[in-house]
Amino acid sequence: MEEIKEQELKIGTFKCTDCGADLKYKPGTEYLNCEYCGANNEIPHLEEKIEELDFFEFLNKKAETEETSIERYVKCESCGASSTLEPNISSAFCPYCSTPLVIEHAHDEKIIQPKSLLPFKMEINEAKAELKKWINGLWFAPGDLKKASLNFDHFKGVYVPYWTFDTNFHTEYIGQRGIYYYETQHYGTTEGGEEVKKEVRKTRWYSTSGSILGVFDDILTVATKSLPEKYINKLEPWDLENLVPYDKSYLSGFLSEKYQIGLEEGFNKAQEIIEPKIQEMIKQDIGGDEQRILKANTNYNNITFKHLLLPVFISSYKYKGKLYQSLINARTGEIQGQRPYSAGKIILTIILIVAIITTIIYFSQ
Repeated sequence: MEEIKEQELKIGTFKCTDCGADLKYKPGTEYLNCEYCGANNEIPHLEEKIEELDFFEFLNKKAETEETSIERYVKCESCGASSTLEPNISSAFCPYCSTPLVIEHAHDEKIIQPKSLLPFKMEINEAKAELKKWINGLWFAPGDLKKASLNFDHFKGVYVPYWTFDTNFHTEYIGQRGIYYYETQHYGTTEGGEEVKKEVRKTRWYSTSGSILGVFDDILTVATKSLPEKYINKLEPWDLENLVPYDKSYLSGFLSEKYQIGLEEGFNKAQEIIEPKIQEMIKQDIGGDEQRILKANTNYNNITFKHLLLPVFISSYKYKGKLYQSLINARTGEIQGQRPYSAGKIILTIILIVAIITTIIYFSQ
């Protein structure tokens, strides 16, 4: 494996080759579109393979070998997220919680450079339209929710940091295999002159042990703590087969967040995803009608990883003092998010249902 050499890359804006204006990436395309002269500037591509990095080698040597980039971030004092700033701005809000950011606190940070990303596929206006439809379809939503939620000043496209892991595993286990059998129980009484009896299912347990091995590929774990894990995970699946090598051209016009969950913690989260799958594989290996796992030891080896960025549109708003976030997968259009409920509408609905049921009972009698 080639040695990973440290590189410090200054991130700047790209200029139009025709008029010299700053360029922004146009979602779903392979070029940077100039909004001033209309020229399409192709994104230069290197013939670069998206490399899986060795997990333990990276951890042991990261101090002197990690490939890094220098990015300018400002940290939110409310939710702790560190996000990039768009150029030439004097004020900004955190894309995750809508808290005003202190621009003067922006600073350069060295980070593990992403190896790959999925570019934005949806245009921002398309994402806004989808969010409007989602808000309009919410049941029991407060009547004034639209006013709060559709404030598109706090609607941003953000490249969210992720880790993805590949690993081989070998698990040794001790357990029990349960086999069903049936016994006839006699109750000593008669009904219509016949003895009452019943077939009762029971389980006979047998001790067992064994081992299983296999491979897990592209176990995806989010590397931010600023979004509800319940909802960010529901944006899956991602079309990781369409990952492209990291190129800062794709970041133009969007924000990106620095990872809050490091590499080791990221693999710990990957194990939380893997372990239930291993337990199911153990149960299949034990066989029988029921299975008990008494002990299992798993060794992971040949662990490799990628640091990547995935595109999400984020709408954050406060309704009656509480923060709500809506997330859109900018590749598929999948929407997940938090929402408030109207207690008045729920109560009225319950009263209406009770009234309908009471009316039906009254006339049926």
